[in-house]
Amino acid sequence: MPEPPVKTATPYLWAAPGDVNAFFGLMLDNVAGLLLTVGLLHVVFEFPTSFALRYMIPGTAIGVLVGDLLFFWLAFKLAARTGRQTVTAMPLGLDTPSTFGMVLFVLGPAFIAAKKAGLDEQAAALKTWHIGICAIFISGIFKFFCAIGSNQLRKLIPRAGLLGSLTAVALVLISFLPLIEILHAPMVGLVALAIILVTLIARIPLPFRTPGALGALLVAGTLYYVLQGLESSQLLPEMFRPEKLADTITHETAVSALLPTEWLTVFRFEWLGAMPDTVQYLPIIIPFALGTVVGGIDCTESAAAAGDEYDTATVIGIEAGATLLASVCGGVIQTTPYIGHPAYKAMGGRAAYTLATAIFIGTAGVLGYFAFLYQWIPKPTVFPILIFIGLEITAQSFYATPKKHYTAVALACIPALAALAMIYVNKLLGDPDMAAVLAQKPYLLAEQGTLRMLSNGFIVTSLLWSSALAAAIDRQLFRSGAFFAIAALCTLFGVIHSPLVSGAMYWPWDLAAEHLKQVAQYTAGYTLIAILLVAWGGHLWYHGDPGAMHAAEEVH
Repeated sequence: MPEPPVKTATPYLWAAPGDVNAFFGLMLDNVAGLLLTVGLLHVVFEFPTSFALRYMIPGTAIGVLVGDLLFFWLAFKLAARTGRQTVTAMPLGLDTPSTFGMVLFVLGPAFIAAKKAGLDEQAAALKTWHIGICAIFISGIFKFFCAIGSNQLRKLIPRAGLLGSLTAVALVLISFLPLIEILHAPMVGLVALAIILVTLIARIPLPFRTPGALGALLVAGTLYYVLQGLESSQLLPEMFRPEKLADTITHETAVSALLPTEWLTVFRFEWLGAMPDTVQYLPIIIPFALGTVVGGIDCTESAAAAGDEYDTATVIGIEAGATLLASVCGGVIQTTPYIGHPAYKAMGGRAAYTLATAIFIGTAGVLGYFAFLYQWIPKPTVFPILIFIGLEITAQSFYATPKKHYTAVALACIPALAALAMIYVNKLLGDPDMAAVLAQKPYLLAEQGTLRMLSNGFIVTSLLWSSALAAAIDRQLFRSGAFFAIAALCTLFGVIHSPLVSGAMYWPWDLAAEHLKQVAQYTAGYTLIAILLVAWGGHLWYHGDPGAMHAAEEVH
C-alpha cells in the first residue's frame, strides 16, 4: 500500500504572485455573469434595471462571496491534510448556462406573464424576483440531495445526455447571444474577442504575463473610450460610429443603487408565496441544477488530475450551500465550481485569488458599486469571456464523451436552436403590427407553434434525445426505448413540448382541443418509438446478437 503523504510543519503558502492573474480571470468571469443577468433582462424583456440592481444582485453576489470563502477554507484543509504548500483553491462563480436559462426561460417569461396578468412594472418585477428566489432555493435543495449520491447519479444518465444538454446551451445560447451583443460595436468587440481566443484558447500569453481577460478589458475598453471621445469631438467619421448600447444606465441610477436595502425584504419570506408559480419552471430549473452537479464532479476530477484531490461530496455540498444561501438572500442565479482550476494552478495561483474574488464580488453586490461597473464597463469588452466559456464547455463535452457518441451530443443542440429562434419570434410578436401580419398567414402560425413545442422544455428534450441515441449506439435498445417512454410521459404533462405560450406544465384533460391534439400526437410518436425499440431489442437478444448482449461494453 502507498504510504500516506507526510505532513510538514511548514505553513501553507496560500498567497503567491500567480494569484493576481487568477484573481482577474475569476473576478471578470463573475462580473461578466452579473452584467449578463442585468443586461439580458433589460434588453430582451425590458425589465427595470434599477430593480435588478437593488433587489437581485446583492443576494446573487452573496452566493459567490460565501462559496469562494468556503473553497478558500477548503484549500487550507487540503494543505493541512497533505502537507503540500502548492494547493490551489477550487474556483467558484455564477453558473453561465444557468444565467442564460434563468433569464431567458424563467425570469423573463415570468415578468412578461405578470404584466399580461395586469400587474404594473414594479409589481411584476417583484413577483419575478420572488419566482427567481424560489427557483434557486429549489436548485439548492436538489443539489444537496445530489451531493449525497453524486457519483451514482452519473451512472443513471449517459455522459452524452448530461453533457449534450449543456453543449446545447453553451454553443447555441452562451456563445451566440453575446456575439450579437459585441457586434453592436464590432471594432471594440472583435478586438476583445481576438485577445480572449488567442490567450485563453490558443494559450499565447500577452506581454508581461497579463491575464487574457484583463488584457481584453484594458485594450478594448481603452479603444471604446477613445472612440467615444473622438465621436464627441466630431472627429470620428460617421461610418465608424458604433451603435448606442441599449442597456446603459445613467450616473444617477448608479448612485441610487449604492448601499441597497430593498433586497433585505427577502427576510420577510414573502417569496415563499410564489412557490406554486415556480412549479411550471421545474423542467428548466432541475436540468440546470443537475448540470452544475455534473460539472462540479468533473471539476473535482480535473483538480485531482492537476494534483489537488478534493472530496467530491464536499465540493458539491459547498456548491449547494452557496446556492441555497444566495436564494435566502434574494439571489436569482445559482453558483457552481468553475472548470478553470488547472488553468489557475498553471498560473501559480493558490488560495488568495478566491478570497479576493469573494471580497470583490460580495462587496460589489452588497455595497452597490456593481452599478458603476455596469455603467462603466462596455459590454463588448467582457462578453467575449462568455463566448470562450461557451466554446470551452462545448469542447470539454466532446473531450469527455466517447467518440462514438459525438452524434448524440450534436443531436442535443437541435432543440436549443428552436429555443434560440423563439427568442426572436417572441420579439417580433411583441410588435402589434408584426403580430397582425403573422395572424393573416396560417402557415407561419403553424411553424411558430411547432417551434414553440420544440423549444419548451428543450433542456430535458436535449437530455432525453441524446441519451436515447447514445444508448442505441451502444446497442442498448431496451434502455433507448426507456428514454423515449420517459419522453412520452414528459410530453403528456408538459415537461417537454408544452403547446402553451407560457411553456407551463398541465394536466392533459385541462387542455383545449387544439392543444390536446398536438400533445396526443407527440406522445403517441414517442410511445411508438419506445415500443419499436423494445421489440427490436428483444429480436436482437432472442437471436443472440453479440452487440446487444454486451451492450454495456465501452468502445471509444
